[in-house]
Amino acid sequence: MWTGKYIRNPVVRSLLVNMLSDLDTIDVTKWYRCNPDQLEESLQPLFIQNQLDADTRAFVEQSEEKSTYLFTQIYYSLVSTVLSPLVSRTSINGFLGRGSMFVFSKNQFQQLMRIEPDWVTDRLLDLGAGDGGVTKVMAPHFTEVYVTEVSLTMKRRLRKKKFKLLGIDAWQETGFKYDVISCLNLLDRCDDPLHLLKDIRQSLVPGTGRLIVAAVIPFQPWLEIGGRWERPREYIKIQGKTWEEQVNSLTNEVFRKVGFEVESFTRLPYLCEGDIARDYYLLDDAVFVLKSSDDQVAAP
Repeated sequence: MWTGKYIRNPVVRSLLVNMLSDLDTIDVTKWYRCNPDQLEESLQPLFIQNQLDADTRAFVEQSEEKSTYLFTQIYYSLVSTVLSPLVSRTSINGFLGRGSMFVFSKNQFQQLMRIEPDWVTDRLLDLGAGDGGVTKVMAPHFTEVYVTEVSLTMKRRLRKKKFKLLGIDAWQETGFKYDVISCLNLLDRCDDPLHLLKDIRQSLVPGTGRLIVAAVIPFQPWLEIGGRWERPREYIKIQGKTWEEQVNSLTNEVFRKVGFEVESFTRLPYLCEGDIARDYYLLDDAVFVLKSSDDQVAAP
């Protein structure tokens, strides 16, 4: 089949690829596939099998549609080219109002947390919330929703969504604990990931508090500072070549060492809106629900 592989003009090539793109022609089962035999024995019963659902499909199809807005995408490309040496990609996306992320649907979140659709508790803290798209999925289950974010442009978007914005060093000093803290695709983009996990553990409601961690696999820690990429001060090296082997390593070499135990986990696609070159961007995520090793109380 001719796919336009040898077309040199990027605009023409992008248009052709978008016309040919169809989610139904892709083997999406690989986005969710896990080989239980490669997991350590204690983790095998904790894995939750997922699949493409209506919310995920809607996000992908919306991203595909947006990528066909030719003049809008050209404008985004020009602005990104000009600003990328000066500010982070996250801030550029916040300025342009684009680059939304998708980690899980409402049903996938409920399944992972093992909660009913009408389950509600007090406080959620979403660390590094970006534009708040994923926060919005979790928010109906909480009476108070707090967020943190470094990017100034993303902070403006979070305020517009009426989330309670906390300083990146202030969330531990509020005088109260959180029922759930989410740390989604942040461990590989922060300077002190182990220290962060220890602080989170101290900030959860004892007994019932839960941490949701999403980590891109393969795990490759880098910090985006302005337009540059640098190694974090506290570098976590995860062992293993396969998704399953890296899940084992994260569990043993990271979570357990800072006092967490895995309660459930799943494999999900980490999706981002595309641009003139691609309909959407996709990475492999491992998403965990963690509890303190000291907790003896069952999950909510």
